[in-house]
Amino acid sequence: MARMFGTDGVRGVANTELTPYLAMQLGAAGATVLANERSYRPTIMVGCDTRISGDMLANALMAGICSVGANAVYVGVVPTPAVAYLANKYKVDAGVVISASHNPVEFNGIKFFNGDGYKLSDELEDQIEELIKSGLKDVARPTGSRVGKIKYRTDAREEYINHSKKQIDTDLRGMKIVVDCAEGASYYTSIETLRDLGADVIAIHNNPDGTNINANCGSTHMEELCARVVMEKADIGLAFDGDADRLLASDENGKMVNGDEIMAIVGNYMKSQGTLAGDTIVVTVMTNLGFKLMCEQQGIKIEQTKVGDRYVLERMREIGANLGGEQSGHIIFLDQNTTGDGLLSALHLLEVVKKTGKKLSELKKIMEVLPQSLRNASVPSHKKEAYMEYPEIVEAIQALEAKYNGEGRVLIRPSGTEPLVRVMIEGRDQAEIDKDARDLADLIEQTVL
Repeated sequence: MARMFGTDGVRGVANTELTPYLAMQLGAAGATVLANERSYRPTIMVGCDTRISGDMLANALMAGICSVGANAVYVGVVPTPAVAYLANKYKVDAGVVISASHNPVEFNGIKFFNGDGYKLSDELEDQIEELIKSGLKDVARPTGSRVGKIKYRTDAREEYINHSKKQIDTDLRGMKIVVDCAEGASYYTSIETLRDLGADVIAIHNNPDGTNINANCGSTHMEELCARVVMEKADIGLAFDGDADRLLASDENGKMVNGDEIMAIVGNYMKSQGTLAGDTIVVTVMTNLGFKLMCEQQGIKIEQTKVGDRYVLERMREIGANLGGEQSGHIIFLDQNTTGDGLLSALHLLEVVKKTGKKLSELKKIMEVLPQSLRNASVPSHKKEAYMEYPEIVEAIQALEAKYNGEGRVLIRPSGTEPLVRVMIEGRDQAEIDKDARDLADLIEQTVL
């Protein structure tokens, strides 16, 4: 049986795969495991994004928490990084986010943080999963005054805004910014923060109705934002995903700026200021080869991990790095938060633009992005790890690896959160790599049934 927890919590279609019953079990099991780690009644903070199933799952989860005698603190709709920060600030024992990040509205997820704001270890996740698989055997069910209770903190998002504003040493007066909130959790926090800092903000997709999260907007659909930046003659565009833990940008010419480029811009600025710990940035194997060449030229060291911001974070903590992230826009500023934080990434990027007086199009020239082609092959979820068991797929991958040896690279991996096998080919000719990536993705889809 596949592991319940993926690289970013428990994910699935809400009310079929991720049911209220499973959410209640996760709440009860999570609180029980945490109680076993401590000698007192634990308190767990819960937040969610804007999708319609959030209320259903959050209430089920909190019912599970209270049913085993733990307490819950509900902070409502806030970004994922806000829960990580607030769990630490309020000194609770854990935080949980109900969100499926950039996925469509029908999906949802449940992700745990410990009391320090870090994602739970694999060992603790495995303990929670085993307890659920046992049917919550031997789990205590208190009664009377020993049942847990829920506290509601409507002020929590303001705490996160105040924290965020303190993280850059400049104001944003004179800057015109278009912000795409993806109809998600950043709809309030990002707009209020940027306006408080003096920016002229044009907000789009910031009217969530529970069903429109990530719908042709946000960091996975940049077209409207890029066009709007040009139309408004704005200095920059910012795009968040549904739970606002990632950021992509548009320069003033409507050209997309991805996570690698943002890290290149901010990382070089931090190095010039003496604030880039160890002159090192932690990235994943998906990071563009152009980023590696840039770092070699600028005297910056690279540490590489497998895909997933949790692995980036683990390596950062191991070596004492304070900047790391992914091409997709998950960027971690470890001195200021314990997870990818879209708003924090935006503020640091805006600080570089403001303090250098340079346009974003000029700043991003520090790195040449080599052509990449990314394709997804849809496969049954329980078979996405087994694609290399098919000889025809192995042969096709080996042929492409030989073709691009020395001139690019081929990277195939199962998604940690979706029923997909991801195909990435990097090379010099965009049309050629597009065709090869498409053909390989089609082969995987047709073979893994």
